[in-house]
Amino acid sequence: MNITNPEQIKSFFKGSFLASPETLLAKLHHIKAFVFDWDGVFNDGFKDGGGSSPFNEIDSMGINMMRFNHFLRKGENPVMAIISGEKNSAALALSAREHFHSVYSGIKNKKDALLHFCTAHNIKPEETVFFFDDVLDLSLAPICGMRIMVGRDSNPLFNNLVQVNEMADYITANDGGHNALREAAELIIGITGRYNNTIMQRVAWSDNYQHYITERNSITTKYFTHSGTAITEQII
Repeated sequence: MNITNPEQIKSFFKGSFLASPETLLAKLHHIKAFVFDWDGVFNDGFKDGGGSSPFNEIDSMGINMMRFNHFLRKGENPVMAIISGEKNSAALALSAREHFHSVYSGIKNKKDALLHFCTAHNIKPEETVFFFDDVLDLSLAPICGMRIMVGRDSNPLFNNLVQVNEMADYITANDGGHNALREAAELIIGITGRYNNTIMQRVAWSDNYQHYITERNSITTKYFTHSGTAITEQII
């Protein structure tokens, strides 16, 4: 089944639509960047003895297909960033391997990082999709163009607060430990009406995909952290 009507999406997804699929599609037309929190979004939030928390390949493939879908629609790669309150070796590894543009680590006020990122890439906060899960992320929710929250049964009052205050457009049915990002990526690709086309071009290693991946792989990731009150670049 090739989904071309955004409203058909609702029958495939079990999360909470706080904005209709048609509204999400309208927002997506203006998007130039995808911005991710790390802990609780790429994983379940648990850390190992070194303070790292992992990612998995199911989410990574979803993100790559979401980026390719953007390329097919816009003719250019989206700008990519991770903004985390902690320094995390797994986040650094994924961002380098997948050629994200920026990683912000040890950022306590995430709004500072987003504004720095937007200025660096000449975009506006309302041209970003923000993927988040918890309290420290809410400073960004009012200013981002689309907000995807990773759902969790353990914080029903927080879920309610986000819904009542319209701080998200969609809340995933899956949590961070069960591929919430794959769910979010499939939703974003699906509402464009180009899910089948996006996936099958990747399967065929099409000219479009080769152009996309060559351009993507030319990106060199930059790393930033708070130094006093300023955000400064790190050498990793």
